[in-house]
Amino acid sequence: MKVLVTGAAGSLGRVVTVGLADRGYTVVGLDLVPRPDGEDGAWYSVDATDPDAVAEVFAAERLDGVVHLAGYPGEASLPDSLTSHVVTTAALLDAMVEHDVPRLVYASSNHAVGRTPRTDLLTTDVRPRPDTFYGVAKVAAEGLMSLYVDRHGIDAVACRIGSFTERPESVRALSTWLSHDDCVRMVDAALTATAPGFAVLYGISANTRAWWDLEPGRALGYEPLDDAEEFADSIAAGPDDEELGAHVGGPFATVDIERPALDRTS
Repeated sequence: MKVLVTGAAGSLGRVVTVGLADRGYTVVGLDLVPRPDGEDGAWYSVDATDPDAVAEVFAAERLDGVVHLAGYPGEASLPDSLTSHVVTTAALLDAMVEHDVPRLVYASSNHAVGRTPRTDLLTTDVRPRPDTFYGVAKVAAEGLMSLYVDRHGIDAVACRIGSFTERPESVRALSTWLSHDDCVRMVDAALTATAPGFAVLYGISANTRAWWDLEPGRALGYEPLDDAEEFADSIAAGPDDEELGAHVGGPFATVDIERPALDRTS
């Protein structure tokens, strides 16, 4: 299977491109930056917000799927967030329809539901409850994917990723951690699941303290093997743990990150 990975030079992208290649995929990388050292596959230095440039990549490569990881990973103004996460998704979806590419796997985020109070195990049936403009943009991108699934019959899987680090680094991450290996397992399952239509899963490992329901992912073939609990003894409690555990989104749900939706010049 030949797949396009956007944001291929990022921390998530590097793990996914190498992991998919190891599993026998032919990986085509796309990023704003030039090809990184050691990257041997096809590479396009393209702005994913440019629909013409994106379409040219699809015309040059006969793709079987797209893994969309590109996007600014932090909080920005509302227009910048929408451009980074929704406009890029739109450009890819239009190119997919034009070139008959049937599958999109999207790096969504737990911040799409980040203002949900953390109580019981969170399912994918809850309403969108973003904690930031970043979260709003992820919700909008998921909505756009759902529209294209209904209009054009493609398959699209939104992976609401938790804490993607080499190892958990906080008490919260003992519940929200996604290991590098499980990330590759997740993307592989989302690419190969039979006829998922539009589906949402939570991108975390098999954490003993998991806050989010893994069953939607398991229904698509994602079987995580790692557990953050392995690192629990090395993580000290912090003074903000209670506040960071009050809502699904952790630090993104605190007042410290609040900002106006629109940047003003005066």
